[in-house]
Amino acid sequence: MLKAIVIDDEPVALEVVKNLSEKVPFIDLVQCFTNAFEALDYLRRERVDLLFLDIKMPDISGIDFLKSLPDPPMVIFTTAYSEHAVQSFELDAIDYLLKPFSQARFLKACNKAAQQFELRQQAGPATPAAPSLFIKSGYEQVRVEPDDILYVESSGNYVQFVLEGQKILSRLTMTEAENLLPAAAFVRIHRSYMVGKKHVSKMDKNNVWVKKTQLPIGPGYAGVVEKELKSR
Repeated sequence: MLKAIVIDDEPVALEVVKNLSEKVPFIDLVQCFTNAFEALDYLRRERVDLLFLDIKMPDISGIDFLKSLPDPPMVIFTTAYSEHAVQSFELDAIDYLLKPFSQARFLKACNKAAQQFELRQQAGPATPAAPSLFIKSGYEQVRVEPDDILYVESSGNYVQFVLEGQKILSRLTMTEAENLLPAAAFVRIHRSYMVGKKHVSKMDKNNVWVKKTQLPIGPGYAGVVEKELKSR
């Protein structure tokens, strides 16, 4: 059973989520809030597994509300606006429900939350996985898991994110790409290359192999590369 609350400044919207929740046997909707700050106080006092959260609210947006939580529960956004979808998934939202949504669509989102909850319970306390990234490539935002990135290569005014069977070209500097990726999982080996530590298969004093691809270690990087890769 997932203990849930809903925050929405529209009472009608609260009633919709309440009615839909009553038909989902593993959702226990314990509180409804039209005031986000009252909900914040509740979350400081009570354990909650799942939060149904509106985005457009008068005093604080759902996005900013979620960012303010030091240890947020799982979140399903409920909104009439589609333009915040990318940002919501950057915040690891379970799902993004566009109003008006059906019982079937609501149930699908709840099932995702239940699956995620079970995975967390099975895994126990562990280092959380790096959150998904959205990389701008041309006119698109491409969702990427950092763990899937083999290496990053500088190419003029662009960088290329190399994955297994996929390359994503983005107008970024190497420094911007480095700041985008989790520092614990990547190491800069050259002014033009950064590698995912977990994908390094071997190394010598001059080169690193990412799977079967040989990449050079740049002057001045050797000490850092050896330290970072041998400590992983």
